[in-house]
This record gives sequence, structure tokens and C-alpha cells, in this order.
Amino acid sequence: MSDDPFIPDTALVDERLTRQVTDPNDVRRRLADATRAVIRHLVSSSAPDADLEEAVTAVERAAAVLDAGAHDRAYVGVAEGSLISESREFIDYSPFMGFLNPMAPPMHIWHEGDRVIGTVTFGPQYEGPPGCLHGGYVAAAFDEVLGVTQSLTGRAGMTAHLEIEYRTPTPLGHELRFVGQVDRTEGRKIYASATLHVGDRLCAEASGLFVSMRPDVLDRLLRIRGKDL
Repeated sequence: MSDDPFIPDTALVDERLTRQVTDPNDVRRRLADATRAVIRHLVSSSAPDADLEEAVTAVERAAAVLDAGAHDRAYVGVAEGSLISESREFIDYSPFMGFLNPMAPPMHIWHEGDRVIGTVTFGPQYEGPPGCLHGGYVAAAFDEVLGVTQSLTGRAGMTAHLEIEYRTPTPLGHELRFVGQVDRTEGRKIYASATLHVGDRLCAEASGLFVSMRPDVLDRLLRIRGKDL
């Protein structure tokens, strides 16, 4: 039995994930979208060398412009517990949800009742088996969905254990639907589970254990980040 009954704070997801995070016309958003498109095309393009040379020149020029600028963006938010923060900056740069992060597909996440729903379509740059999503990205997407799910408890939790059951291959180029829920809480421990479907077909299931982060741990990580960047 849980010694800390779970009461979902779904307003957190409503307020911070269902509305637009960044304006599509924001210059940083446009650059991220363009970079995302280059990555997607690069892994599948059969363009001639002349076209590739033109692309190389443009990309190298862009890299040089950015390299010459400052790189001191602050880390705002608490990753998997970012929903409990008033700042939304971490979500903007999330490697799965972030519209400003060209690594992100990006994934769209919201809540329905006491469940968290995530939808995403992965392109060819995420391919593992022929025409299928790499299993590592399946696991990482589950981690993102479950991280948002555990945030419904109103706590900043970090992943302690993640277990995946792969049922059927997960296809590329199709909308995937994740459904997550909090199963129980025990003190600082938060247990959550999720499923992954494409249409009516079950592709994978996951269960995770998250542990609420102590403030001193976050402070230590931020200090380390400041030294490493």
C-alpha cells in the first residue's frame, strides 16, 4: 500500500504543455526547424555531389556564425520535473519536446483525465531495423512520457529505473501514441507505466521508477554543468 496517496495535479500539464511553447516565427525556432529538416534529408538524400557541396557551404557558414557567438544559455527548469517550475525554458530545449532543439522530433504531450498522452512521428534519421524506429529511441521516448507523467505528482523526479517490453516493431513515418499513468507513490518514489501504439497495434510497454530530487542534488548538477560548458 502507498504511504503517500497520489492526487494528480493535471492543471500543470494543461497550463504548460497544451499551449504553444514558442512562436513558429521566432528566429531561433525557424533555425531549429531548418536544422531538423537538414538532418532528416541528409540521411535519405541521394542528391549529386554538386548539390551536396552547395549544402556543405551553407551549413559550414551557419556553423561558423554560431560558433563565433556566445554559448552561455542558462539551464532553467528541472528536466523531468520541469512542469512544477514556472519557467518553460527547459521544455523549449528538451531533446524530445523542444521546438528549439533540432534533435527533437518533436513530441506533443498533454493530459486526458489522469493519463498523459504523447504523439510523435519519427523520420528516417531515427531508423534502426529497416523502416522501424531504433529501440533506443523507443526507450528514450518512454522516458520522456513517463517523466511528464510523474510530474503530475507536483514533484521534480529523476529516472531511477526504466523497463521496456518490446512487443512489435515500431514503424517510422506513422503517428505513434503513448499513454502514461502514475501507478502509485511511496515517499520519494514515484511509479509510473505507459504503452506505445501505432493505430490499434501495441508496439511496446514500459514501467518506470522516479525518485524526487533533493534541492542539494539539483544545485550540485547545476554547478557541474557550469564548469563543463
